[in-house]
Amino acid sequence: MILEILWVALFVAATIQFVYLFVIFGRLAFFQPIAAALDAEDMKEGVSVVVASHNELKNLKKLLPALASQQYPKFEILVINDRSTDGTPSFLRKMLDTYPQLRTVTIKYIPPHVTGKKYALTLGIKVAKYDIILLTDADCLPATPQWVALMTQPLRKHPHTQLVLGYGAYQHRPGLLNTLIQFETLVTALQYFSFALYKAPFMGVGRNMAYRKSFFLEKKAFKGVWHINGGDDDLFVNKHSTGKNTAVVIHPQSITVSKPKTDWKSFVTQKTRHYHVGKYYNPSSKLKLGMYAASQLVFWIVVVLLLFLSPQREPIAIITGLLVSRALAQTYILKAAKNKLEGDAKVNWMMFFDLPYLGYFWVVGMKGYLSKKIKWR
Repeated sequence: MILEILWVALFVAATIQFVYLFVIFGRLAFFQPIAAALDAEDMKEGVSVVVASHNELKNLKKLLPALASQQYPKFEILVINDRSTDGTPSFLRKMLDTYPQLRTVTIKYIPPHVTGKKYALTLGIKVAKYDIILLTDADCLPATPQWVALMTQPLRKHPHTQLVLGYGAYQHRPGLLNTLIQFETLVTALQYFSFALYKAPFMGVGRNMAYRKSFFLEKKAFKGVWHINGGDDDLFVNKHSTGKNTAVVIHPQSITVSKPKTDWKSFVTQKTRHYHVGKYYNPSSKLKLGMYAASQLVFWIVVVLLLFLSPQREPIAIITGLLVSRALAQTYILKAAKNKLEGDAKVNWMMFFDLPYLGYFWVVGMKGYLSKKIKWR
């Protein structure tokens, strides 16, 4: 009886996994973008590139030249200096003469019960010159000079579009930690891009996102989530995105590239914060993510139990066949998705990373979800 229940659970979990891989995640993996020509007529509307910065002097020195070199006729770079003590204010004052697109806003204090980044972004967006707001972080760099033009194109071309989701990659570096970061980043992108392509968006990343200032103000900025550490990106999208008002940009030239964490402690702190924010997602979003994660967990648990409990060799062959089939399918989908997002990439190692990632996801994810207070750094 126990074996029969385990076999049923295995096939149900495997079916759910294959449906997600091919039907849902296949939306990104098999996505065929329509080539969009960029010309001067298409780029008449101004863009405000908004960056919230707290003690990011070292990163701003690299970011400002990259932003200033964007091939877009009318845009501003708006840096919100959020109580920095590392020399950022004097540096920005000097850069005003170097970069005519640059404007700055200085935050000297924040009200109680309000998180710093949300407050900084809100003040910055309120004084932005243009209605199109393009967001990135100080430790990010646009991959190409076409970043502004590509990321804001859906807002310019389609009046009903209010939100645009982009991809935020991380630098490739040697080591196990960076491998986990690359895998986790790709899986996250696979999820939110695929559901957005299904007209059911649920999150985005502030490293690469655009929306209209009028839309942001209409929704009263971060009303209801001011007190939550994090969530200035995914919670805003989760609350206000729909299949009609949200678009995605999938192109290797439209991405940003960020510095990855280089030690396990800071990485776990960062991801604990991210998973903590996930507890505030709407029920539909939790169901979308939870069904895939739960079926993945059940799949592996049942596989292990059956390998130990099955008295015959034939079931082992079936289990092995399911394991190999799922690993090959996952690798194929991940590779296709990564190629769409970043260009040609080697991902064959990813078939061996599913089980370690599963352990990380449930341990760190539950820690973040159950935490009442979280550290920022």
